[in-house]
Amino acid sequence: MALPKIVVLGAGYGGLMTTVSLQKELNHQEAEVTLVNLNPYHYVTTKLHEPAAGTLDPDYVRVEIAGLLKQEKVRFVQDKVTRVDPEKKEVHLAEREPLKYDYLVFGLGSAPETFGIKGLLENAFFIRNLNGVRQIREHIEYMFSQYNNNEEKRDELLTIVVGGAGFTGIEFVGELVDRIPELCRQFDIPREKVRLVNVEAAPTVLPGFDEELVKYAMQYLEEHGVEFRISTPIEECTPDGVILKGGEKIDSATVVWTGGVRGNPLLEEAGIETARGRVKVDEYLRVPGREDFFVVGDSSLIFNDEGRPFPPTAQMATQQGQHLSSNLVALLRGGSMKPFKFESKGTLASLGRGSAIGVAFGRKISGSTASIMKRINDWRWFYMIGGLPLMFKKAKF
Repeated sequence: MALPKIVVLGAGYGGLMTTVSLQKELNHQEAEVTLVNLNPYHYVTTKLHEPAAGTLDPDYVRVEIAGLLKQEKVRFVQDKVTRVDPEKKEVHLAEREPLKYDYLVFGLGSAPETFGIKGLLENAFFIRNLNGVRQIREHIEYMFSQYNNNEEKRDELLTIVVGGAGFTGIEFVGELVDRIPELCRQFDIPREKVRLVNVEAAPTVLPGFDEELVKYAMQYLEEHGVEFRISTPIEECTPDGVILKGGEKIDSATVVWTGGVRGNPLLEEAGIETARGRVKVDEYLRVPGREDFFVVGDSSLIFNDEGRPFPPTAQMATQQGQHLSSNLVALLRGGSMKPFKFESKGTLASLGRGSAIGVAFGRKISGSTASIMKRINDWRWFYMIGGLPLMFKKAKF
């Protein structure tokens, strides 16, 4: 008798958590579990802003998938997913024959949300993967290196525009606050020559975050030279910078967009109804009408008690992965699934190496205390996927 086939797509927070939890919970030869991922590694998405700014080695956020899996429990396939066919229960890959499944876990993450801004995809950088953040770091360093050799475009070489003031945008700006003085010393540039501009269409940075903590964050960053343009959408991104609503033009050689994500387009292409590419999953994280098709992470859409969608966070994806693995094991053993309910464990946002803001254990925290909590939270993820050996390998201040 053939073993039930569980195929997990994507080794992000949701997909990887589902997989490592399954290999802990399943008995030998209880199911055939396959994890598919484009790269041979998992990268810690919530840390990508640091190597992008040049304050952290990219290898820190990289974890080899093979070191996390037990080969007798999980098969790893490195390939690109090109199509999902829910009718035939198949996953099509770029380099291999299609994979058949009995249960599919879709955790392939997101695509950038550009909100129709002209020229954004062509002219901006995106903090989305390891290669992308290496490119941002190298680009910024090159712009600084050219400053003393370029009389004509000196100002725009040292002007960095960050579009979006959500978590990624603010955390990236915080890292740049730490990195810019180092670059100025390295390339003999006065600090006051550098402009760092954060542009946000919403009326506040970190929308939905505690107002008192947002005020702390803005004050801290402004004291370190950050200019904010709030309630100011970007209308166009050009090779020379950005044009803001109202006509203001900011000449900049470096525009980094962090202004939101949408679901993976493979879901729409599979004929599944989505909202901005995200699937409104049922209480068991399934695609409506599909008992064998689950969605976790950025492409899933879950609403709170007030009817507002939860933001796609690592915390959400991690809890989904843990819950889904238990439900899949229950299904395989003839039991019943339990509804998923998100429980917020708090929220933390870094402002650079020595400061952060957040809510933890029901209390507001800021400054160095919040920064230490943020580090501990990072270590917790390494522990969850790789145990104490991985945590100790990655643990550092």
